[in-house]
Amino acid sequence: MTVVTRFAPSPTGYLHIGGARTALFNWLFARHHGGKYLLRIEDTDRARSTEPAIAAILDGLSWLGLPWDGEVTFQFARAARHAEVANQMLAAGNAYHCYASPQELDEMRAAQKAAGKPMRYDGRWRDRDPKEAPPGIKPVVRLKAPQTGQTIINDAVQGEVTVENAQLDDMILLRADGTPTYMLAVVVDDHDMAVTHVIRGDDHLNNAFRQLQIIRAMGWPEPVYAHIPLIHGPDGAKLSKRHGALGVDAYRDMGFLPAALRNYLLRLGWGHGDDEIISTEQAIEWFDLAGVGRSASRFDIAKLTNLNAHYLRETPDAELLPLVMPRIEDKIGGKVDPIGLERVSRGMNGVKPRSRTLLEVADNLAFYARAGAPPIADDKARAILTPEGKALLGKLASALEVEAASWGEAQIEDAVRRFAESQGVKLGQVAQPLRVALSGSTASPGIFEVVAILGPAETKVRLLAAAG
Repeated sequence: MTVVTRFAPSPTGYLHIGGARTALFNWLFARHHGGKYLLRIEDTDRARSTEPAIAAILDGLSWLGLPWDGEVTFQFARAARHAEVANQMLAAGNAYHCYASPQELDEMRAAQKAAGKPMRYDGRWRDRDPKEAPPGIKPVVRLKAPQTGQTIINDAVQGEVTVENAQLDDMILLRADGTPTYMLAVVVDDHDMAVTHVIRGDDHLNNAFRQLQIIRAMGWPEPVYAHIPLIHGPDGAKLSKRHGALGVDAYRDMGFLPAALRNYLLRLGWGHGDDEIISTEQAIEWFDLAGVGRSASRFDIAKLTNLNAHYLRETPDAELLPLVMPRIEDKIGGKVDPIGLERVSRGMNGVKPRSRTLLEVADNLAFYARAGAPPIADDKARAILTPEGKALLGKLASALEVEAASWGEAQIEDAVRRFAESQGVKLGQVAQPLRVALSGSTASPGIFEVVAILGPAETKVRLLAAAG
């Protein structure tokens, strides 16, 4: 048997972080078994489905590194096939036409509510002759569901879950206008796509009982269900906007790497011993449904940030550069010239250990990209540039021009140290104004590394600007 999984989002907005984890689990399970991972856009809700949302989902999955196999399936385009299956069920006696009017159904629900009973369709047209249908009522098609016994699901995550069939009513398969319902469409699409494992959030568990009844009525193979717990916020409540960013695109904008987000989402509800840093190759090798827990996971942005810092440090500079450059250009408000690009490239390795996101990398490198004196970051930095500090910088500009002919890091350090001694001050009294003059901040990579990367001409320009 070829394992086939699917991710089936509704295109009503961005790719939700919970949806991204569901996609990841489906992708990993399929890759682990050498199977297929398919993508289906469930766009039957025409009022809420939008092209920008579809584009956002496809873009989010691509950025996250979860490529799907084959073409994308669009559910709405398959409406005729869904209706075909409903008509097959009618012909087989597993479905029937219901002519109850909207007013009738409202009265039925009101009576059930008043009696304290669950509100569900009472089967009034289940065994009636269609000849008794009132004029002017277009019928819906309802499933003739079993009324006794139980429906049991052996869920790969939740274990055995049972519902009494008496609790399930005859749900609508085709609306009065002939359009299929979501419940029918999902089952038909999964069957036609040969899906073997339905891995999704446990908020769909109740749907599975109804969907399984359609599958059994059609005599189709039953998929393995695996309903994974939802993601909660740090406070234990269901993840929502009040907890912060929900969309994958937001985490990209905040400077997280896709590999880090994949690793974090993998560990959010799945485990492999004490392993925390798990490469994609390891994840494919290790992933199984037995490792998925039954309890909801809590999203922790601090843990994600720390994990991202690890991935930043491990990513080669050449791979980070194209990710960082657009952010640097946004920060400085223009294109970086070739000289600035060369300085940024050389400075990358010095800022990676001090950065946790691509945004921080860009912030820490921006001063290299500028031509001329950088803006002073804050009052703390301005306070360093006292009259005494400025005077030292002016003298240092000349001293470095003479002393650091070879302009290597060690030679620069030696020259600055000897300059401090000649002025009768401690090294820090020179180094701190020097740092502010060159980077605009009180924090930067090693100051002698900074001087070496900026070069003699740029260093002198910045020192004289700060001294002036």
